Amino acid sequence: MKAKVEAVCISEKKGTKKKEVPFVQIQKDHGIIKDAHAGNWHRQISLLPLESADKVKEIIPSLKPGDFAENILTSGISLKDLPVGTILRIGDVRLKITQIGKQCHNDCEIKRLTGKCVMPTDGVFAVALDDGIIKKGMEIEIEAD
Repeated sequence: MKAKVEAVCISEKKGTKKKEVPFVQIQKDHGIIKDAHAGNWHRQISLLPLESADKVKEIIPSLKPGDFAENILTSGISLKDLPVGTILRIGDVRLKITQIGKQCHNDCEIKRLTGKCVMPTDGVFAVALDDGIIKKGMEIEIEAD
């Protein structure tokens, strides 16, 4: 099974769910244009495996892409098992993994409803190394680590 992008999502404010969009425009050293988490820091773009989201979806069937505040929902790749520094290629864009997991917000709606949020354990964060477009269906390759 090839790794691929299942959805791309953005939000205008931090601390809110993201909404699925047809594509995201990536800017080198900035992240996703029009996303609240873009900027000059190490967590420009968040990625989460669909397989992890599906575990919670068994409890909350109404979950949609972006509900974990992820920018890129993936499939076919175990993101949390990749070391920091791994470079992922999606089309013309390279993303460098900078962090595995994070602290969950105290007011995380998913954690309140299910007792567990998967983003802190299964999500990863990356910085953009190139400009380009990422959209649903694109293949994800591990380029280097």
